[in-house]
Amino acid sequence: MEDPSRKAQVPARPPRLLEKFRDAIRLRHYSFRTEQAYEHWIKRFIRFHDMRHPREMGPPEVERFLSHLATDRNLSASSQNQALNALAFLYHEVLRVELGDLGEIARAKRPAKLPVVLTREEVGRLLSAMSGTYRLMAELLYGTGMRLGECLELRVKDVDFGAGHVMVRGGKGMKDRVTMLPKRLEEPLKRHLAYVQTLHESDLRRGGGMVWLPFAFKEKCPSAEKAWGWQFVFPGPSLWQDPRDGLWKRHHCHESPLQKAVGRASRQAGLDKPVGPHTLRHCFATHLIEAGYDIRTAQELLGHRDVSTTMIYTHVLSKPGAEVRSPLDSMRDLQG
Repeated sequence: MEDPSRKAQVPARPPRLLEKFRDAIRLRHYSFRTEQAYEHWIKRFIRFHDMRHPREMGPPEVERFLSHLATDRNLSASSQNQALNALAFLYHEVLRVELGDLGEIARAKRPAKLPVVLTREEVGRLLSAMSGTYRLMAELLYGTGMRLGECLELRVKDVDFGAGHVMVRGGKGMKDRVTMLPKRLEEPLKRHLAYVQTLHESDLRRGGGMVWLPFAFKEKCPSAEKAWGWQFVFPGPSLWQDPRDGLWKRHHCHESPLQKAVGRASRQAGLDKPVGPHTLRHCFATHLIEAGYDIRTAQELLGHRDVSTTMIYTHVLSKPGAEVRSPLDSMRDLQG
């Protein structure tokens, strides 16, 4: 009788390209949003070249794909550069292929555009046209200068009512920073968190209550995924299946409802400027500088790596060159 232990072992299936990509990008602690974006561009690159394996291709195929994005698809410079970053990561970190000429491919140049900024009166009209949770989120964006993603990913433990500040974790460039918590938002935010806690307790009673934890924190502290402090301040209305472990969790709400709410409020307020949630961050920065705060202070609150990024807001002040009179205004008599 044949010994079962001596049966030939079925060799494990070697990991596929996208599996190796996910392992590589998670090992380097990239954000999940970046992982999703990079995977999107890798799939588009492969489909564009009739499902050829990237190992069979190189710089000429990458350049042809990027040219297609620019000329045929008319995508923005930021999208073209993100696609290039995704392919550079794939070749360098996953396939272990030297970039060679790939590193010499010119990045698309972003046009120098000034941000759209509302006046204080316009911001007031916009916020007055909103209500409920979306108004609270919009007020938090304007009052703290957070990015939309940073607001969505805010955890209960990172709101410090005693100190009057908000800790922004893992912002752009994976940097933490502290910004102020507006006093007029303390009570509305406490009421909102009381509702969120009721929702969380309901999830716990039904055997749920889990939340996504960053990196390997789940292994270090297994109880944290159900802890109140780790819950999102703005949870989603339904459960979400975490693609990394397959478990159903209460994730943060999606960005699109807030974007739509801001758009509706903008139209209702009669604003003739293109307005989105990120506009409120621009308003925060500009109004700080208008109020006389130091540019370095604004830089720290915004989380900019370079002060030159913050300097752009000096070009959109409501009264640039306030001490300078126009030569037209200096003319006493003007025959018309």
